[in-house]
Order: sequence, then C-alpha cells, then structure tokens
Amino acid sequence: MTTWSSISRSVDPEIAEAQPISKSTRPHTWKIVWRNVLIMALIYAGGLYGLYLFLFVSSWKTCIWTYVYGTISLQGVTAGTHRLWSHKAFKAKLPLKIILMICQTMAFQAHHKFSDTDADPHNAKRGFFFSHVGFLMVAKHEDVLSKRKTICMSDLESDAVVEFQKKYYGILVVFLCYLLPAAVPWYFWNETVWVSWFTAVMLRHCVSLNVTYSVNSFAHLWGSKPYDKCIYPSDNILVTLASYGEGWHNYHHVFPWDYKTSEFGNYPLNQTTMVIDFFAKIGWAYDLKTVSHKMIEERSKRTGDGTKYSHQDHSIWGWGDSDMTIEEVEDVKKYNKMKDNINESSDSQ
Repeated sequence: MTTWSSISRSVDPEIAEAQPISKSTRPHTWKIVWRNVLIMALIYAGGLYGLYLFLFVSSWKTCIWTYVYGTISLQGVTAGTHRLWSHKAFKAKLPLKIILMICQTMAFQAHHKFSDTDADPHNAKRGFFFSHVGFLMVAKHEDVLSKRKTICMSDLESDAVVEFQKKYYGILVVFLCYLLPAAVPWYFWNETVWVSWFTAVMLRHCVSLNVTYSVNSFAHLWGSKPYDKCIYPSDNILVTLASYGEGWHNYHHVFPWDYKTSEFGNYPLNQTTMVIDFFAKIGWAYDLKTVSHKMIEERSKRTGDGTKYSHQDHSIWGWGDSDMTIEEVEDVKKYNKMKDNINESSDSQ
C-alpha cells in the first residue's frame, strides 16, 4: 500500500520536470518483484477461499458485517483519498477528515497527472492485466519514479490528519484493516476465527482492492467517451456500480475537480456523492466544486464521441413530460383519432 505522504519529494522538481514524457508507450524490460507476486497471490487465494466461506459457511451476520465494513472502507478511498485529498473537489472539517482518514486504505495523488503515459504507474496502454494488477508485481518505470517527485504535496504535508496517518500508518492498517474486522464476528456472535479472517478480512480486502483496480483497468479500456474521445478513460457503468460512482471516468478526467465525478449526481449510481452531500448538509463538507452545464455541453460537443447526445438529450418520463415535442404530442393525438374513426366505422357497420 502507498500512503498519502510516502511519495518522495527530496529531488529538485526542476530536474525531473525537464525530463520529457513520451505520450507513446516505449518498449520496456520489466523487473519482476517476486515478493509482490507472492503477496498478491496470497491475497487472491485468500479472497477466493473467503468467497466460498461467505457463500456456504459464514453466518448471515458475518456476511452483513463484511459488506458494511467493505462499503465504509471504500468510502474512505472514494470520498477521502480520491475526491478530497487527491483532487480537492471539496473541503472538509476536522471530524470528517478524521472519519475519512480512518476509512481509507490506500492513496496516490499523482494518478491523473501523467495518465496513460510511461509516468502513469498503471498505464492502460500496456494492457488490461498490467493496469489492473500487474503494475504492482514489477519495479516501477523510471518515468514514474522521476515524475512523481514533481507533484506538489505541500497541501498534504500541512494537513495534520494526513501527517498523523503517515506517522502511525502501520499501526492503523494492522488494527483497522486486519484485526478489527476479524475480531467483531468472533467476539459478538461467536463466528470462528478462521471464517472471520477469510471473509471479513481476506475476501473484503481482495474485493476492495479489485474495485479500486477496476477504475485503472476496465474504466480505461472499455466504455463510452462522451466528453473527450481522445483519451483512454471511459464512462463504464459496471465500474460505476461496483465503485459507488467512480466509473464515470471519462467525465472525471476531463473535469477532475467536480466533487460528483460525473455530470449527474444521481445517488443510486453515485453513492459517494450522496455521502458528501449528507456531510455538506450538516456542515462538515463545504466548498463543493462542480461544473456548469454550459461548460459540459461545450466540451462534449467539441471533443466528445457523440454518445452523450444519443441517449440523454431527449429522455422523458412519460405522457405530459415538458420535454415532449409538439410533433410527438400531435402524432399521438392523430393515432387516437384514427383509432376512434376505425371504431366508429366498425360500429356503423
């Protein structure tokens, strides 16, 4: 895992910034980090076994606990790590910062800066496996190492909550990611330690990681591009459903400062927006940034792939919708008149 503050900043940024980054992906010989390969293999094996226990062995209480704990931890990633600290899409007061810090499990602020170049740690141009999980199994590309040192981290370094997380990261991870979720089912409803560990810890952790990874892989390789057809990130509905609203990725890369990460703030497909809106109502979140409809329309017409207008321009809920055209209304009335005439003629016969 990478903490917010673990990115090195000791090298002169001007030196690193002077090194050009190629937009194309150059051939590269990767050095496999076998320790990481082993760790990922254990996580996936544990997750698969945990899935079996989740489906056939664990109690319904453990299943609910696993889901709820996983959902809360993912909100720490989506609302905290991503929208608050990485993109500054909104501001948070101390209580909310503490909540999001506790929930979050991983972060990397530079993930958009050099997207889909050799300086992108999970460059989608290298294929699905690399962008999903393979990038964790090899030594980082030299462009990643040099360019990430140029990212300004002064805002995070001055954040007391982030610095606290950095200082006690190891203890927090051991307790919040591993011990607590396993201890609750065992202590409160006598679930076995074995089942508690592999469901509430290994399965939950594996699913959370893969949901996060899917934004780097699926949402960079498959989907529509309503806002910019020239970039890899795409709007992917499946990723949106799995990640509580992070799958509107084409929009997000075009407008990364929008706290909704999408044009639409509909809660069923963007639960993280619902969470942020809730805390905004009680005053813990404020200065929520979004994008004007005019700016969205102008950008999508200029660089989008056209899919925005193929299904959204004329969506109506039913008869009487104010967006119905005169032609539609008259056509329906004509059909009814024709039907009435047919009925009248049949009656006269």
